[in-house]
Amino acid sequence: MIRVKVLGRGIGREIEWRKGILIRDILHEVGFNTESAIAKLNGRVALEDERVEDGDYVEVIPVVSGG
Repeated sequence: MIRVKVLGRGIGREIEWRKGILIRDILHEVGFNTESAIAKLNGRVALEDERVEDGDYVEVIPVVSGG
């Protein structure tokens, strides 16, 4: 399982791990894309094409914009 927390939204989920799952897949499963959120993988900023392993922890940080 992969633990996922969306900061500022109070969303915490566990996603079933599958071979080849990427950060972009995790973002999509919790309702974001790579332009609307930043992901941290086990405490460090992750790129969208990084693989996620079973037992990893992903934090999703929504991007805030406006003027």
